Amino acid sequence: MVEVVLSCKYQVVIPKKIRNQLVLKSGQKLGLLVKEGLITLVPEKPLKGFRGYLKGINTKGFREHGERQ
Repeated sequence: MVEVVLSCKYQVVIPKKIRNQLVLKSGQKLGLLVKEGLITLVPEKPLKGFRGYLKGINTKGFREHGERQ
């Protein structure tokens, strides 16, 4: 686990090792989730980044549009 310090302005610096691992860029937006006393930062990615993500997925077994209610 990596430790960070909360500054007097309530800012946190993400260590370089983690920034590089997650390919974070300066000015990039992060979503903040709070649940049961835990804070989770989620990097927001543009939709273009998901292009081809589901390529080759097996769609057999999915309901057709006419079967939806």
